[in-house]
Amino acid sequence: MPRALRALVLTAMAGTLISLTAFALASPPPQSQSLAARLEQKLRGLKSLQADFDQYYYSGTVSKPLHEKGRLYFRKPDLMRWEYAEPEPKVFLYKDEVFSQYYPEDSQLIRSALGKTQYESEVLTLLSGQKSLEADYKVEPDPAPPEAGSAGRLKLVPKAESEYAAITLDVDSRTGLVRKAVFEDAAGNRTEFIFNKIKANPKLKASVFVLEVPPDTEVIEDEAPLVPVKKEGRA
Repeated sequence: MPRALRALVLTAMAGTLISLTAFALASPPPQSQSLAARLEQKLRGLKSLQADFDQYYYSGTVSKPLHEKGRLYFRKPDLMRWEYAEPEPKVFLYKDEVFSQYYPEDSQLIRSALGKTQYESEVLTLLSGQKSLEADYKVEPDPAPPEAGSAGRLKLVPKAESEYAAITLDVDSRTGLVRKAVFEDAAGNRTEFIFNKIKANPKLKASVFVLEVPPDTEVIEDEAPLVPVKKEGRA
C-alpha cells in the first residue's frame, strides 16, 4: 500500500475506532445496546486521550502481518498525533486543517491541506461526539467470545457502501474505552489496533501537537503553499 494512501486510510480508521462517540443505535440486542450506551457516555466525556498502540496489517498477499507500534495523542476538538516508534519512526499529525506525515529516516515531510469539511466526515465529528452513527452502521454482538479483560465485543456493519465490510470492537472492562479494534475490508484484508496504557483526559501540553523537523528536511506540499514549517533551531 503506498505510504501516503496508507496514512490517509489509517487516519480514517483511527477516527472511527476511537470516536464511536456516536453510538445512537437502531435496535441492537439489549446487551449490545447497554455496552454501546456506556461506551458512548464515556467517550462523550473525553476531552483528551493518550494511549500506546500496536497496529497489525494482515493481507492475503503477505505471509506475515506488518506490525507497527507507537503512541496516540488526541485533544478535542481537532488535534491528533500518531507517533510511531517501531519498526520505522514516523509521525502523523492533524492540526489547523493540515495533515502532516513526517518520515525522519527519509528526511521527508508530506503536508496536505485537509479542511474540516473533508476531515469531519472521517475523524473530527466522530471524536468530538458531533456525529451519530445510527444511520451508518448496524450494530450487533460478535459471536466470538471477548478476550480476557474485555467488558464485551461489538460488531459494526456499514449500512451503505464502504471500504470496510465490518469493524469489531472490544471494550476494556477497566477504562470503558476501546481496547481493540479490527477493520476488515471486502477483500479480507484486516487492520487491527490494540490499545494499552490508556489515559483519559490527560493534561497534554501544546508542544505535543507541534511538529518540529530538522533544517535539511525535504518538505512536500500536496496543495498550494501552507503555513510555514517550523524547523529546529529556527524561531
